[in-house]
Amino acid sequence: MGAQRWRGLPSGNLSNCPNGSRWVMEVFNECAQDGRDIASVVLGLVSIFCFAAASFPQFYQGCKTGIMDRALSIYFLLGWLGGDLLNLIGSFLADQLPLQVYTAVYYVLADLVMLSLYGYYKVKNRGRGFAAPINAAFVFLSLGTVWTVSLLGRGAAVAQEPAAFKGRSLLSAGGDELGPKPFSKSEIIGFTIGSVSSVLYLCSRLPQIYTNYKRKSTIGVSYSLFALVMLGNLLYGLSVLLKNPEPGQGEGVYVLHHLPWLVGSLGVLSLDVVISFQFLAYRRGRPSTREERDALLGEPGDALES
Repeated sequence: MGAQRWRGLPSGNLSNCPNGSRWVMEVFNECAQDGRDIASVVLGLVSIFCFAAASFPQFYQGCKTGIMDRALSIYFLLGWLGGDLLNLIGSFLADQLPLQVYTAVYYVLADLVMLSLYGYYKVKNRGRGFAAPINAAFVFLSLGTVWTVSLLGRGAAVAQEPAAFKGRSLLSAGGDELGPKPFSKSEIIGFTIGSVSSVLYLCSRLPQIYTNYKRKSTIGVSYSLFALVMLGNLLYGLSVLLKNPEPGQGEGVYVLHHLPWLVGSLGVLSLDVVISFQFLAYRRGRPSTREERDALLGEPGDALES
C-alpha cells in the first residue's frame, strides 16, 4: 500500500507559489500553478481513497469463506505491514501534514486488523497449537506500533527548522534552494526509508503469488483488494509524473528524487497484474468455498505455514 504525502509552505502562504491555486495551498500546502499540478493533486487524493478502502473487501471475504489463513500468505501481510510502518515513520520524520499522518496510522491499524483476522482463522481452523506464536507475533507488532507512534509523536513536538516549498514527495524534506542540488541529510534519511518501504511492498507480493500457485486457487482472496491497490498505485504514479518540477529543476532530477516510490508503486502494480492473471487462470473448475475449506482442513501437513 502506500500513501500520497505532501510537505509545503505554512497554510495560506503563496509568496513562493505565484499564481498558485489558493484552495490547494490552504487545504494541502501544495503549490498547484496550472492544470497539470491540480490534476496531480486530484489523482493523489483519489489514490489515497483507493488505498484506504482496499482492506474492506478482504475483511468481508475472509469472514465469508473462513479460510483466510490459507488464502493469504503471512509473509504478504507482514511485508505489507512493514512497508506501512516505514511509511508512518517517514511521515513523522518528514514532518508531514496531520491528514497524511492520520492516513499512515490508519493503514497500519488496517494491517493489524488483517493480521488479527489471519491469526483468528489460523487458530480456529488448525487448533490451539498455533495460538501461541500467532498471538505472540500480533502482540509484539501491536506493542511495537504503539511504541513507535508514541516515540515519534514526542519527536514531532520538537521544533524543526523552517522549510520552504519543495513540491510533493512521499517522504520529502524541506530546502531553501531551488534547482538541482545534492540531497540533504533529511532527504537521504527519507530516501532510504522510502527505498526500504518500496522493497517490502514489492517482496510482499511474491509469497502471495506462490501461495496462489501452490493452492491452484484464489478462493478466500478478494480481488477487489488488489484491484483497488492497483488503481491506487497507478493513480499515484501518474500524480507524481504529472507534477511540474520546481523552477530550475530538470525532469530527470525530479524523477530521481521520487524514484523509490515510483519504482515501488509501479513495481507493485506489475506484480498485482500477475496476481490478476492468477484469478483468471484459477477461475474455472475451482471447488466451492465449503469444499475447499473441508479439503484444506483435512489435508496432511497442516503445520506448514502459508
